[in-house]
Amino acid sequence: MVPKKVQTPSLDYIRHSLAHLLAAAVLKKFPDAKLGVGPTIEDGFYYDFLLPQSLTADDLKEFESTMRSMIASAAPFKAEKVTPEEARTRFKKQPFKKELIKEFAKEGKQLTIEHTGNFFSDLCRGGHVKNTREIDPQSFALVKIGGAYWKSDATKPQLQRIYGLAFATKKELDEYRTMLQEAERRDHKKLGPQLDLFVFSELVGGGLPLFTPRGTVIREELEAFVQSLQIPMGYERVRIPHITKKELYETSGHWQKFKDELFKITSREGHEFALKPMNCPHHTQIYASRARSYRELPLRYSEVTAVYRDEQSGELGGLSRVRMITQDDAHIFCRILHIEEEVMKVWDIIDTFYAVFNMPLTVRFSRHDPAHFEKYLGTPTIWKKAETQLKSAIKKRGVAYIDGLGEAAMYGPKIDFIAKDSLGRDWQLATIQLDFNLPERFALSCVNEKGKDERIVMVHRAILGSVERFMAVLIEHYAGAFPTWLAPVQVALLPVGERHNDYAHTVAHTLKDAGVRVVIEDDNETLGKRIRESEQKKIPYILVLGDKEVEANTVSVRKHGKGDKGALALDAFTISLLEEIKNRT
Repeated sequence: MVPKKVQTPSLDYIRHSLAHLLAAAVLKKFPDAKLGVGPTIEDGFYYDFLLPQSLTADDLKEFESTMRSMIASAAPFKAEKVTPEEARTRFKKQPFKKELIKEFAKEGKQLTIEHTGNFFSDLCRGGHVKNTREIDPQSFALVKIGGAYWKSDATKPQLQRIYGLAFATKKELDEYRTMLQEAERRDHKKLGPQLDLFVFSELVGGGLPLFTPRGTVIREELEAFVQSLQIPMGYERVRIPHITKKELYETSGHWQKFKDELFKITSREGHEFALKPMNCPHHTQIYASRARSYRELPLRYSEVTAVYRDEQSGELGGLSRVRMITQDDAHIFCRILHIEEEVMKVWDIIDTFYAVFNMPLTVRFSRHDPAHFEKYLGTPTIWKKAETQLKSAIKKRGVAYIDGLGEAAMYGPKIDFIAKDSLGRDWQLATIQLDFNLPERFALSCVNEKGKDERIVMVHRAILGSVERFMAVLIEHYAGAFPTWLAPVQVALLPVGERHNDYAHTVAHTLKDAGVRVVIEDDNETLGKRIRESEQKKIPYILVLGDKEVEANTVSVRKHGKGDKGALALDAFTISLLEEIKNRT
């Protein structure tokens, strides 16, 4: 007899079911609690409540225990379709649910009540386990209490939000919590200032990072790396101002769709200006400054420049979410017949760049959502043409891809590249975007072989994306211990005593002349303390210089994280170091 295959519930169903159990546990302790919403999130779930008192960590432990008792009761989940009138009667003591019922009824949506055993019912669209026994009682944990306004509206009641982690098994939950602990240790918001890479100032303002000399070295090395890959591909540098008249963004369509996110300025002449939130409209004006022949195309304009977004203070977070965003931006102006070749060239740059950081890439085809076409520029015909072109390029590349319905930019579809860091976290960074709309809105054309105007297309591309966000990812990816080519200080020289200082300066000159970033740590401290401090600064190489080294013209080498590597001739060390830097290993 062939054993019957057991169907495993999806993780999303498990998390959704746990959100219901959480609400049931809270109601058991606080029968008059008012229920908000309880969706699933990336690593678990949350539920919002209006309660008579503030919750504590002890409450979370009590709720967890109650939820595990409910799981052990083997309670079934059962859906019941109801009319708006029935739903209002069932939830007559729940004002937030009644508000949702009114909205759903107005939109003509089917109302469903999900029953958990005989102890809890909630207004819900579904997606649950069949029975609580399908949930591993040790696979979840309630981890945090937060606050949230109802419907994210500050004029409405503030609710208490309970967050839970949830996975299919306890092993997966434990692994995830270990990852969170490691992520905390690597947090760029702590490591950045600790390693003297960037700071924030109350006088300057939130979301506006200030990069120190050491942080600036990393930025410049990243920019130089991208340049080394794109210059052979025919990219040319351009420069644009940081403000513009609003008419530019009215023509591009950004003003209508994003005016609330712009920093606006009014000049004394009465014209409205804005700090630029993107560069593409400016670049179109360089292209449009004169007539273009088809023989000039493709034209590839690149620029590393800041843009500005009026982010809310509560949304800011270290370098990951800022108000000043430096983009390694480029725009390719080309004919339709060039699209595939240009996309492939950009893709080559992206693959080469991320391979150096050992960050595997996943591809997402980000297309528009026809059900919400009001979010986009242009016509369905233009979008179909653009998406067909981009999807064809993806298929020719021969890679698997994620379907990103609704993830397109407002002006065109994208190929987004999602990089996986050393902790297994995903980050959407690089992107290739195909744009038929801005050339149409700005009437960008070239004179073709027949002497007629031909509408061109634009390819928007970014390798790092946001330099600030990419630096945040890198700091955490390497835990601040950057590879030698990228490290702000590559070598620390530690003379054992004062009599070894002259030799230290000789070694420093040799290395600096070769282009190596060097510091001499000759403070009046013990050698052991100086070694420890240099290790804490995560400097790739520490060279200890004593009597033996002076006599033999050698250096005693310590590699960060690998300890003592022994003595090497200064010339041999320099050659090896330069090779490592050159190859970005």
